[in-house]
Amino acid sequence: MAAVEWSDGAPIYRQLKERVIAMMLDGVLKPGDALPSVRQVAAEYQLNPITVSRAYQELADDQLVEKRRGLGMYVTEGAAARLLQSERERFLREEWPLVLERIQRLGLSIDELLDPKQTRGTK
Repeated sequence: MAAVEWSDGAPIYRQLKERVIAMMLDGVLKPGDALPSVRQVAAEYQLNPITVSRAYQELADDQLVEKRRGLGMYVTEGAAARLLQSERERFLREEWPLVLERIQRLGLSIDELLDPKQTRGTK
């Protein structure tokens, strides 16, 4: 995991979970890959191990990782595909309506959106 700055906007365990999810979507973590140990992550980012465990438990609850007794947590088969589908659905449900509203408010055309080099202010 890369250098991390935690924001005050969400609990740290949720931010950690989102970072792991991003790594799965980006292909950094692939099916069968082991997650760093709870102790390793806690030490590296100066977090409480319970915080790391909670993030990992939520990933397990979402069936994105699986616990292997004595071995740790591993990315499950199909995790990236499930994530991509759920993230697409969430984007279309939560983010896209706001983006579309802004596009309409600014009067942007499809041509302007697809080719940002076009002169602004003309349709």
